[in-house]
Amino acid sequence: MTQRELNLGNFSVSLAVRDLAASRAFYETLGFAPMAGDASQNWLILCNGPVKIGLFQGLFEANLLTFNPGWDEAGEALEAFTDVREIQARLEAEGIEPTTRVEAGSSGPGHFSVVDPDGNQILFDQHV
Repeated sequence: MTQRELNLGNFSVSLAVRDLAASRAFYETLGFAPMAGDASQNWLILCNGPVKIGLFQGLFEANLLTFNPGWDEAGEALEAFTDVREIQARLEAEGIEPTTRVEAGSSGPGHFSVVDPDGNQILFDQHV
C-alpha cells in the first residue's frame, strides 16, 4: 500500500479541551481563526494557513489525529477520493483492527477509528 493509493484527505488535530472559549482565545493568539463549527455545540475548527485544529469540549476523551476523506485543505469536497469504507477495508487487510467501524456496503458520510502502536487515536471522518 503506498501513499498515492490511499488518499486520506484533509488532516487536522482534534483536541479534547476543558474550556472551549479559553482554548479558542489561546489559539487565536497564535494566529488561528475559526473556519467551521458551532461553539453552542461545543466544537470549533480553527485554521492558520494550511494548519487545522479542532477544539472539542466534552465530545472526546482524548486528543485525536483526524483525517477527512473527500475534503481538501479548505474543507471543500474533492471530486475523486478514497472512500472511508475502502480505507477501513485496506487497513483491516493489513491487520489493523478498527476500534469503531463504518458499516461496509453503506455510502456517503461515515467514520471509523483505529489506535496506533503507541495508543494514539486516529479518526477517519468522511462528511461527503
